[in-house]
Amino acid sequence: MNFDHLIFALEMVGTVAFAVSGVMVAKERKMDIFGAILLGCVTAVGGGMIRDLILGETPPAMFRRPIYVDVSFVTCLISFVLERHRLGRRFFDRFDQTHARTALILNAADSIGLAAFVVVGCRTAVNAGYGDNTFLTSFVGVLTGIGGGILRDIMAGQMPLIMRKRVYGIAAIAGALLYTELQTVGVQQLIAAVISMLCTVLIRFLAIYFRWNLPAFR
Repeated sequence: MNFDHLIFALEMVGTVAFAVSGVMVAKERKMDIFGAILLGCVTAVGGGMIRDLILGETPPAMFRRPIYVDVSFVTCLISFVLERHRLGRRFFDRFDQTHARTALILNAADSIGLAAFVVVGCRTAVNAGYGDNTFLTSFVGVLTGIGGGILRDIMAGQMPLIMRKRVYGIAAIAGALLYTELQTVGVQQLIAAVISMLCTVLIRFLAIYFRWNLPAFR
């Protein structure tokens, strides 16, 4: 597997993970199947669309390569059916685990999707010829990771997660800067991608477990 194949695999991982997170938010907001699919697809492809527009890649990849939307749609449909079926089973309702389980899936999917898309965004900027611009490369990586989640939360009528809890944005920034710096000093692309993703996921999981939050207005 060459690095281009790895990037495509990461895009698919991020697409599926973010689509699931979108459906989980739709479930919490009690949306119908159309709302769940729309929210999941926007979460999955929104960051990449913003990334491509910033880099001047038009039309965005989601239109030139419909596989991203196709995978998002199928993932959302399957997730909706599975979650709706599970909600309808009294066995699970008796133990009142639905909310905790939804939160766990949402956080895991969000963290994995964030880590994957941060690397994909950084690499896309490098391939576009901006590898020597650390700020632009990192910025595009962060925006690719958080863009879909911001659109999801806005459409769901809630404050974006990045602005309110669990150092979400910090994790994305750390992963993007780490990947960019490792590339600058000549670390192999695969190793840089793995280290960056592990860093992003680790920060997110630690923040969730220890309930880390940035100082905020009360």
